[in-house]
Amino acid sequence: IMHYLKTKQYTYLAGEINALYHEAAVKTGVSDSIQNILYVICENGTSCLQSEISKLTGISRQTINSAIRKLEKEDIVYLKQGKGRNTIVCLTRKGEKYASEKIKPLFEIENKIWQEWTPEEQREYLRLTEKYRDALKKHLENML
Repeated sequence: IMHYLKTKQYTYLAGEINALYHEAAVKTGVSDSIQNILYVICENGTSCLQSEISKLTGISRQTINSAIRKLEKEDIVYLKQGKGRNTIVCLTRKGEKYASEKIKPLFEIENKIWQEWTPEEQREYLRLTEKYRDALKKHLENML
């Protein structure tokens, strides 16, 4: 029963954190998927492989494609051909300004939180998160 309660607590915390990111999207007037796409692009600078966006956000390719089309129509991103079949999603000048208004505040909040933690807390958080991810990946592979 203790294991179940801890799993339930983790699920609850993860859900609360996701809800807070959703609240940030609502406050800045963007959809969750657009927030996630712009976040990944900004983390990478001003451009990113479309396949990376899919991999890092967990958003379906179909949703990413439609969000990118919407962002293209609004002159926030443009697509560039990469190597082979890779497509690169790039911010336009308007997109850089847009992202700095919609995404930069989120980076600033996350950096502020990170700076409030000791180096030991930072390392421990990363270590445990990686351990959880690796175990989840392993068990999911065995499940299928």
